[in-house]
Amino acid sequence: MKAISYSRYGGPETLEYGDVREPKIGPDAVLVKVRAAAVNPVDWKAREGHLDPILDAVFPVVPGWDVCGVVVRLGVSVAEYAVGDEVIGYVREDFLSRGTFAEYVAAPVRTLARKPRNLTWEEAAGLPLTGLTAYQVLTKALQVKRGETVLVHAAAGGVGSMAVQLARHLGARVIGTASEGNHDYVRSLGGEPVVYGEGLAERVRGLAPEGVDAAFDTVGGDTLKVSANLLAPEGRLVSIADGDVVGYGGRYYWVRPDAEDLTRVAELAEQGVLSVHVCEAFPLERAAEAHRRNEEGRTRGKIVVTVAWDAEDGIGPL
Repeated sequence: MKAISYSRYGGPETLEYGDVREPKIGPDAVLVKVRAAAVNPVDWKAREGHLDPILDAVFPVVPGWDVCGVVVRLGVSVAEYAVGDEVIGYVREDFLSRGTFAEYVAAPVRTLARKPRNLTWEEAAGLPLTGLTAYQVLTKALQVKRGETVLVHAAAGGVGSMAVQLARHLGARVIGTASEGNHDYVRSLGGEPVVYGEGLAERVRGLAPEGVDAAFDTVGGDTLKVSANLLAPEGRLVSIADGDVVGYGGRYYWVRPDAEDLTRVAELAEQGVLSVHVCEAFPLERAAEAHRRNEEGRTRGKIVVTVAWDAEDGIGPL
């Protein structure tokens, strides 16, 4: 099959388009014919070797954990899906090798949910990692309640935009950091935008003089100290970007695949509670360009790659 892969750690230039071995599917997995896969910051961080301390890399590595596609083959113990089902997945294994930037991906059923019918392939591909992260952090780690005030950093980004929408759905007031050019977008999601950078603490205090009940950090670094200082008494702080958050009394959170949680996220998208903004889409063979754009860190919503699929390809046996 055709895929994007890299055989050594490095920059976007290490990504190559070509033939790789089709993945085998285990008893509890399905083979998904990929329609679209989303780019996430963790993809290029893994490519650069930053995850090497915790995840073995089996080269060549096919990057990507987000996927949307159609089930074309079932593992022998799978009863949850049938051939032809449209699915989304956060297909993360405990090693780097069999990613989603490919024509086919082997996906354990624990990583999947049914595709929201109202989303395009590209929009649906951008939902799993960001939606799961926002859902698990807000409902489990931060335990956001109705009437609370939540500070969301990088509120126009993939995870941030999901967190704004979901926190509003939970009944919270949301203050979101973003560049001025993204303020209208953050407002459209239900958040109150503030410019990040120097003076952020004063700007947030102007909106929430008594502090915020919960802070959701997606940036790390100096943002952690600012966030900790903005917390109200008994306020909670979670970061998905920087383990140093524990030094500020917060929690470091790593999203995990969970079929039940992803199904709930998909239901919220189908109900119109969550929307996915796709700012750019690249064909699979231009995935290196998609990585470069994501690394720039100024993305509104999601960048995705698409896989060509002719109608005559069908969904039958390969």
